[in-house]
Order: sequence, then structure tokens, then C-alpha cells
Amino acid sequence: MGYETIDEVERAERVAEYQRAIEAIALVSHDPVPHELLAQLLEQPTALIEQWCDELSERYRLARHGFELVRVAGGIRYQTTADLTPYVERFLLHDQRARLSGAALETLAIVAYKQPISRAQVAAIRGVDPDGVLRTLQARGYINEVARDDGPGQAILFGTTSTFLEKLGLESIDDLPVIAEFIPGPDVVEVLEHGLRITPEIDVTTSGTPDSDRGA
Repeated sequence: MGYETIDEVERAERVAEYQRAIEAIALVSHDPVPHELLAQLLEQPTALIEQWCDELSERYRLARHGFELVRVAGGIRYQTTADLTPYVERFLLHDQRARLSGAALETLAIVAYKQPISRAQVAAIRGVDPDGVLRTLQARGYINEVARDDGPGQAILFGTTSTFLEKLGLESIDDLPVIAEFIPGPDVVEVLEHGLRITPEIDVTTSGTPDSDRGA
């Protein structure tokens, strides 16, 4: 009976050590760490790695920490809890250099929803040359060359990266919001069109009168 107790204690200590290792690796990693990689590093089955990660995540949640361990882009990473977003946003506002321009965000959205997509296709949608913006997004690691078109010229096709998924907190590209949610309905479009329509002004103060009125 005593030996069984010792074995259980030793097993608990080993599990605690593995979980501490998971915490350390996730903490220093810039990208989400795949469960398979953790399994290789710790020399343990992937199923156990997933179980221990879930236990850590639940432990943080119950303790109401300001951070959590979540599954993102095929791996795990630390991130701040959602209810603390206002405080984090205030902090991030001090670093304006990390923000993307409106043109970059628009181009990134086009690539995300239409991928794989070529430069020419992006230009056709935006109406401007996207080369500079595409280079910026590629340099930041949000998009990359994923294929080549089968047509003439074999144009380079762009798609989003795991970094894009990580920044948005998505597991896969299928988790993107349905684009129809951001398109206004026909009634809104009609109101906007009416508001933007220009009605020519008629000068009613002129002294002259039309010829048809002179004989009256």
C-alpha cells in the first residue's frame, strides 16, 4: 500500500514538472507552440500534452489570472483575458508604430477573404496599385506567397499566415466572421445613395423669363 502511495506522489511530481516545462516553453515562444512539438520536446504522448494544457488553462481560469493559455493557429499560447481588453488597449495605444494603415487593413481583409489571390486581383478590387501595401503586409508576416496561378504568366498568389491567425486569435481561417455581416442591407445602400446624389441647383433669381412665358 505504501509503495502505491509513493508511485502516485512521484507521478504527480513528474506531471507537475512537465506542466512547468509547458509553461516555460509557451512563455518564451514568439509563435503558438503545437502540441506535437511539445510532445517531442517532453518525450510524452500528444494526448497527455493536450490534457495537461487543458488542465493548466482551467487552473488559470479558476484562479482568475490576467492571462490564459489558449489554443490558437494549431498550437497554444499565452494571451490576456478578454475582460481586461480595455486596459490592454490603453497600453497598446502608446505604440502607434505597430498599427497598420487603413489601406493595409483593407488589403489584408481582401487577401484573407479571397485567398489565394494575385496582385492584379487585389488591384482590381481596390482600384489602386497594391504592391507597396502587399510588401508591408508580407514584411510583417501577415501574408505570404502560397501558390502560383495556372494561367498565363503564372502570377504569384498570396494568402494569410499563421501569424495572421495568431494576431486575430483564430484557430483557422474558417473562423473568420461571415463577410455578409459587414455588408449593409439594400435599404441602407439606398439611403446612402440618395444622400450622396447631387441635385443640380436652379437659379430662380434671374430677371429674364423663358420665351414661352413672354406671350402670356
